[in-house]
Amino acid sequence: MGIQFFPRAGQVLVCDFRGFEAPEMIKRRPVIIISPRLPNRGEIVTVVPISTTEPLRELPFTVRLSKNYHPDEDDGLACWAKCDMLMNLSIQRLDGFKVGRRRWQYPQLTGDDLQAVRRGVLFGLGMGDLSPD
Repeated sequence: MGIQFFPRAGQVLVCDFRGFEAPEMIKRRPVIIISPRLPNRGEIVTVVPISTTEPLRELPFTVRLSKNYHPDEDDGLACWAKCDMLMNLSIQRLDGFKVGRRRWQYPQLTGDDLQAVRRGVLFGLGMGDLSPD
């Protein structure tokens, strides 16, 4: 059904990627909202997907998060933000994590994790030279 609110930057939601074509993502997976609410963009957000599959190589656009934000999984489960797979999507593709009957959670990244993901996005777009580090 999709969320009925505009999410904040740093919130972790579930995105339904059905309708995309392989090799694009084609399943439900957690994503990080990285965009603030922008004028004339009330229905679109910019997201970075999260994966529990360890990257083959350490690259500046695959950011290891400090914890797993999925409410039904162990916080210690390693996960990475795939900052090279940045997407603009309708909020109708997004949902919270269902944790009970009529209960949803909308986890929020720590400030350090959000900053690291935004830095990774710069590298994923080939603009790592703009990173302040």
